[in-house]
Amino acid sequence: MLSRVANSIYWLGRYLERAENYARFIDVNFNLMQDLPIDLKEQWHPLIAATGDLDLYEKKCKGYERNEVLFFLGFDAENPNSMLSTIKNARENARIIRENLNKETWEKANELYYMMQDGLEKKVWKKEDPRPFFEKVKNQILLIYGIADSSVARVEGWYFRQLGQYLERADKTSRILDVKYHILLPSDQQVGTPLDFLHWMALLKSVTAFNTYRRLYGNIESANVVEFLVLNKYFPRSIYYCIKEAEKCLHNISGNLGGGYMNSSEKAIGELRSKLEFAEVGEIIGFGLHEYLDNLQLKINAISNNVDANFFRIRDNHTHQNQTQTQS
Repeated sequence: MLSRVANSIYWLGRYLERAENYARFIDVNFNLMQDLPIDLKEQWHPLIAATGDLDLYEKKCKGYERNEVLFFLGFDAENPNSMLSTIKNARENARIIRENLNKETWEKANELYYMMQDGLEKKVWKKEDPRPFFEKVKNQILLIYGIADSSVARVEGWYFRQLGQYLERADKTSRILDVKYHILLPSDQQVGTPLDFLHWMALLKSVTAFNTYRRLYGNIESANVVEFLVLNKYFPRSIYYCIKEAEKCLHNISGNLGGGYMNSSEKAIGELRSKLEFAEVGEIIGFGLHEYLDNLQLKINAISNNVDANFFRIRDNHTHQNQTQTQS
């Protein structure tokens, strides 16, 4: 497979997953605001901090009003990681490799792009409850995933898209969990209170994990939620699961099905998978949840850089544009 084709497929997976997760970021905050006591002020600043785009936001905006934050995350063309920007980039990558995609995938990606344009024209972020729009976008992306799952041959192109999707999902699960650290604990006195319970419940619902978690653990406890979202071996949005599946994708791309590693990408992801596989939640909390997640994000970014070096080094301008969109 040509490196530029592989690059576009990989970034198609990453951009779609990024947009879908931003919809989840917004949803977790709205879910939380519905349940918080009236006298507690809405907190939108930590949501920006968790996405990694705080510096850019502060250069453009002075306050952290709801509408400004929603516009920045959803529709700001000057934010390279907004939903509008990432969906536009996903569509452009799909257009470039259109001959490698089936008709239905292209059509749904195109519909998604025009869905965002329609939301921009209608100023959805100013509506009293914009959640139905973001839910619609999320479902459209899930539809694209479903079409791919049922109709795409499991060859190199499939594994590159899955690789991008899983690396992005691991990063975003770490960030959405970090929202809890940033937003939800202004003081240690709130730990174990009904308010703390609401925070964790909203977080689990935002990653469609609430019912699965309750079946496995029963009561909501912070250590169990961290264990579930970071270390669970079966939940498809846990960080460990995503890294494990991304490693399988790399082995299939390299043809390395006998174990070990053949390149720096496989070495880096194998080391991270191994550490997660044998980690314990007590160690994570003892280390510091925020510090642990921050370290994870750096390692995931390093893996992405290794993927670029191993497979996409011969860049054209479009490839370079994709690489500049990686989040810090």
